[in-house]
Amino acid sequence: MDAAHHVGMADIIVITAPATLVTLGLGSCIGLVLFDTIGKVAGMAHIMLPESHCSAGAQVDKPGKFADTAVPALINEVCKQGALRSRLKAKMAGGAQMFALAGTQSEFLAVGARNIKETTEMLRKHSISLVASDTGGNRGRSVEFSTVTWMLAVKTLGKGKVDI
Repeated sequence: MDAAHHVGMADIIVITAPATLVTLGLGSCIGLVLFDTIGKVAGMAHIMLPESHCSAGAQVDKPGKFADTAVPALINEVCKQGALRSRLKAKMAGGAQMFALAGTQSEFLAVGARNIKETTEMLRKHSISLVASDTGGNRGRSVEFSTVTWMLAVKTLGKGKVDI
């Protein structure tokens, strides 16, 4: 049986096969997995917010917290463990709109949609293919990524489980 590694909010965890990455309670947050099936390496970030708004050169205490810092940090970490950047693929889930919004600030407060957009843009910027996603909606999710099957199991509240 493979080991399960729990990825907390704002964390980045990298594993080598056989093992499993798990994150619970994704609402507006994104569970992003980068993986290399040949190198047998995978990593997950539990992204909470789209942008760090740090000034140039400033360090972020937990780069996994923000999409703009999590993607490059996750790339770096999986490559340190033996993944090749050219073979990396991505899967992600989350980004739900958990609360009803009204008024002029609704776009700013739509954190889930902003997380999806920024994470997708960062993957594009770093030339990483997003091969599967289960994002949006208004229900929370929990995810489990297996380095045995290379599938991301997404459990959505009230909807059940789907493998992507």
